[in-house]
Amino acid sequence: MEMSDVARVVAALAGVRLTAPKGLAEWRYHGRLVVRQLDNAHVVIRADFDYRDSLLRQYPETFSVPSRYIKHMMVVADVARGDADAVEDAVEAAWLLQRTSGE
Repeated sequence: MEMSDVARVVAALAGVRLTAPKGLAEWRYHGRLVVRQLDNAHVVIRADFDYRDSLLRQYPETFSVPSRYIKHMMVVADVARGDADAVEDAVEAAWLLQRTSGE
């Protein structure tokens, strides 16, 4: 998977807007973070703690939680070497999380 694939997946989600502060892509649903590009191979994805734990158990080669994100509902995905379907599912779950938190 490449960053352009992530962009395509996120662009298909209703209500998501793209910005690029500091040259890195950031996608938000009504101002709430869905996905943010960290570099050319990694994104941080919004995820509730239970779902994040599930991703880490099922796809340890794809997802990680650096210490700076431990207390936050976020997970880092290796889009270059990780499971593309799992990343896509996590992006869609992040969008659903942000949609329902605004209702």
